[in-house]
Amino acid sequence: MPSLQDLLGVAIDAAYRGGKRTLAYFNSDLTIETKPDRTPVTLADKESEQIIRQRIAHSFPDHCILGEEQGEHAGADTRYRWIIDPLDGTKSFIHGVPLYGTLVGLEIDGVASVGVVHLPALGEILYAAKGLGCRCNGRPVQVSNTERMEGATISCTSPLSAIKRSDALERLASRAKLVRGWGDCYGYYLVATGKIDIMLDPAMNLWDCAPMLPILEESGGHFTDWTGHATIHGKDAVATNAALHDQVIEVLRTEHRK
Repeated sequence: MPSLQDLLGVAIDAAYRGGKRTLAYFNSDLTIETKPDRTPVTLADKESEQIIRQRIAHSFPDHCILGEEQGEHAGADTRYRWIIDPLDGTKSFIHGVPLYGTLVGLEIDGVASVGVVHLPALGEILYAAKGLGCRCNGRPVQVSNTERMEGATISCTSPLSAIKRSDALERLASRAKLVRGWGDCYGYYLVATGKIDIMLDPAMNLWDCAPMLPILEESGGHFTDWTGHATIHGKDAVATNAALHDQVIEVLRTEHRK
């Protein structure tokens, strides 16, 4: 069996290679296609995923791989499932906004165990594996120590969607120091590195959050669905530091749907 360190090393390299490919298309005149779910996709997404898949398969040809663009490859060794989002934040990417990322996560026996968030345009690689800590560009990172909502900074991928869903964001925002819309993987990067305190997603897909559970837990925080269950398989998601988690979950659990 490969060690967690070996698996993490492949995940970092795969994310770096895939992210580097996206830079070849960043701020260029790209053709934008629309997928059946009405989300955009470009050659950058497709080529990045192919590069990541090839890198993982080179080291672990029997492992399962699930990617946003090419679906699932059922490998012979079902204990390991790699989960890829080759370009998280495609809408930011196509507008020339550098707050997008390449995501690689790994489940081992159903447990989210390895995670990498590469922000190619910012030159940042955030990564973690269970029990090995969380680092960004080789430096250990940790969540903030903010203890009161009145001192908290909140971000949300889609504030409009959150407001349409329920009163949860408005209730949290009414108590917070600052609310911003730094979305997608960039928001979770900000929580894990202690730059903000809370990150919300009113809707979530597996490949958009596969790395986040090990990253947030290894940096001292929490990654859960809105009921407080630690999972990457939820329909929504929230990341917090340790001190604010219970306060945030209390609000999310008692949301009033619209």
